[in-house]
Amino acid sequence: MDTLPFNIDREAKTSLSSQIYTGLRDAIHGGTLAHGARLPSWRDLAAQLGVSRGTVRVVYERLLDEQLLVSRGPSGTWVADTPIAPRASPEPSSSHPFPSLFPDFSNRPTAFQMGVPAQDTFPFKLWTRMMLRSARKAAMHPVSYPDPRGTIALRQEIASYLAIARGLNCTPDQVLVTAGFAGAIGIALRSLKLEAASAWFEDPGFPLTRRALQIAGLTVIPIPVDEEGLGVSQGMSKAPHAALAVVTPGQQAPLGMTMSLDRRRALLAWAASQNAYIIEDDYLGELQLHGRAAPALASIDRHGRVLHIGTFSKTISPALRLGFMVVPPHLAPVFAETAACLAPAPTIAIQQAAADFISEGHYLRHLRRTKRLYAARQQKLADAIREVAPSGYSVDGSGGLTVRLDLPPHCDDVATAERALSYGMSPVALSPWYLDTPAQRGLLLGVTNYSERTLRKDCTKLIELCRARTNQ
Repeated sequence: MDTLPFNIDREAKTSLSSQIYTGLRDAIHGGTLAHGARLPSWRDLAAQLGVSRGTVRVVYERLLDEQLLVSRGPSGTWVADTPIAPRASPEPSSSHPFPSLFPDFSNRPTAFQMGVPAQDTFPFKLWTRMMLRSARKAAMHPVSYPDPRGTIALRQEIASYLAIARGLNCTPDQVLVTAGFAGAIGIALRSLKLEAASAWFEDPGFPLTRRALQIAGLTVIPIPVDEEGLGVSQGMSKAPHAALAVVTPGQQAPLGMTMSLDRRRALLAWAASQNAYIIEDDYLGELQLHGRAAPALASIDRHGRVLHIGTFSKTISPALRLGFMVVPPHLAPVFAETAACLAPAPTIAIQQAAADFISEGHYLRHLRRTKRLYAARQQKLADAIREVAPSGYSVDGSGGLTVRLDLPPHCDDVATAERALSYGMSPVALSPWYLDTPAQRGLLLGVTNYSERTLRKDCTKLIELCRARTNQ
């Protein structure tokens, strides 16, 4: 092997041993290293790569364990004559749902990752004590089926919180505790029996929600958004008889604007006239970093057309898979039946801990702290990326829990986001959020978990990756 079939990047945050292993494995599977080819000793390869001998030895041992290499003692190390086929590992697009949004399901969040709260501000010790306490209570719970809508304690706390924070008056009987947003929208689509119907959907809008509608058999009608939110008049022109509209009126995902009062009234009037329903995705809830959060759309619904969905994913943890839905009173029985049959509420222990966390005042205190922290981090990130961004790039630091970096039209935001993963960064490409409107190329940078110590370096590297892709 005179030349190596791969390169290693010493600036990447992926370890050298992982890079060497991946390079050799892919070369064997791809035929670049032919069956029966002799490899240099691990000492020689270490010298050639300029790494420690132990690093290469670990790689060789791993490939030997996987039967991709064979050792013949003093004769050296060889590529196996008939290496085993690679494990069934479909392409990331098929085995890993939405890799652009969820690059890794198990590890700690990386720089610029969206959708996860800060790891350094949550009161984990307090939460652990509350979880242990609720687990003990759950263990002593009567051996019977719990309420599929969720515990009455948590539903009462959610109703009280929504009245204060979101201006939404409801009873606990209207509240269902769900397995996150996905659980809530699943119950909604099943209960409303909307198969083969049409649904207005914000363009751009969250790809996961769009796909959920398509899986449920709905025809998605993309409706452009502007500075006032969803274009209701355009929706009425494109699909006046749609059965559903899915909106993020509090803070539009991903652009961040709040739907104006006029648009809200127009949307509600359309829904009432067509007997259509509106799913209000309140995905950031009260996490409005600039000014006070607008009241929920459901708070001004007088005809029972709005289903309000929220979660604790952005405020406590997405690992809880804990959300809630508020439905109009006339829909409460059928939604409760659907939940009982198909998607009952999560485990009692988690529900009880969340109820105590809210009732004892910890939740609101935590929200106040995190809003101040996120606002400061958003400003620092926006300033840092502006300092290194060249002309043709624009920065918007006013939307949700992200900073948006708009790229030139010829820059491939998807390829840039994928390449950034090797450097320990997880920006999200903006263009896949569009369906019909001409897509804006850009990167969505989460503000919650970057390192201030390496912020400027990370921003500089990110711009380098963008420009490298632009110049190819």
